[in-house]
Amino acid sequence: MQAPTETDGLPDMSMDPKALYREEVYTDRKVGTLRVMAPITAEGQEDPERPTLYLGQAQIVTPGGALPITFDIEASTLSEAVSKFSEGAQHALEDTIKEIEQMRRDEASSILIPGAGNMGGGGGIQMP
Repeated sequence: MQAPTETDGLPDMSMDPKALYREEVYTDRKVGTLRVMAPITAEGQEDPERPTLYLGQAQIVTPGGALPITFDIEASTLSEAVSKFSEGAQHALEDTIKEIEQMRRDEASSILIPGAGNMGGGGGIQMP
């Protein structure tokens, strides 16, 4: 199978060997998950030139179902990331709620014009 080229109009799917991470997952099985992204070389050795990344993940239950929340945690150790998890989750939840509220406002303020767009047929009021 031939790799896609720029002329195919497809995105480049090559992995960057200078941007590899080993992922470790930690959980307390109650609140959430902490993902530790440890930088590595293409040979699988630790890469001390790049920082370790910490990502928090949690879910909140809503009337529409489980809502996943993912957020970065500024930390230099696993212990520090664990202690900052709650704060990061709170900020991510607040940001998500703001986004949902904005989406609701945008939806409520949209103007519907009969016969315009894909509204289920050509019925409605016709203006001369």
